[in-house]
Amino acid sequence: MEKKKFAVVLAGSGVYDGAEIHEATLTMLAIMNHGATYQCFAPDIQQHHVINHITGEEMNETRNVLIESARIARGDIKPLNEFDGNNFDALIFPGGFGAAKNLSTVAFDGHNAKVNPDVEKAVLQMVGLKKPIGALCIAPAFIAKILKDVSVTIGQDKGTAKAIEAMGATHVETDHGDVVMDEDKLIFTTPCYMLDATILDIDDGANNVVKAMMDKMM
Repeated sequence: MEKKKFAVVLAGSGVYDGAEIHEATLTMLAIMNHGATYQCFAPDIQQHHVINHITGEEMNETRNVLIESARIARGDIKPLNEFDGNNFDALIFPGGFGAAKNLSTVAFDGHNAKVNPDVEKAVLQMVGLKKPIGALCIAPAFIAKILKDVSVTIGQDKGTAKAIEAMGATHVETDHGDVVMDEDKLIFTTPCYMLDATILDIDDGANNVVKAMMDKMM
């Protein structure tokens, strides 16, 4: 039987201005541990800003989301505008502030956020094809913005949950490793570092969300 194939969409490299590296790496590991394969994608755009991950301060430089994401993907990555859902069985978004700063503007605009057009196109295509979509950490917030009438989780953060509800979605409060599945739209979400988590919790969340998605593909 041919292996299922995931598209993993990255948002840069580093929790404060890109993809959360633990979430991204452990998502890819979970995909392979569950017998599937993956291809990484990222939008070919400039990051919103660059953060010094030691001090938390903004740096006076610019970086490209695709080029930075290639660090995590070991160079094997494609521009998101080349994504075609017909070639994949599932789509998944690790979290990190890049999901809320580069893939969308959730970090700045809350429920009034805008979503990157290539991200929105990929999500809508997979929903139309009735193929599962996963989102970790803060990424469910932009899923809520795109789809509106959908159930998702970001854990227990009241402010973000309120923004998600204001987008027209339903937020479900969860704990470490929990997965919320929207049966109608096949959206799978888990909180990861939106909770006070360790790398073991992230491994648990990534494994559980990938397994739940795989179960729907069998």
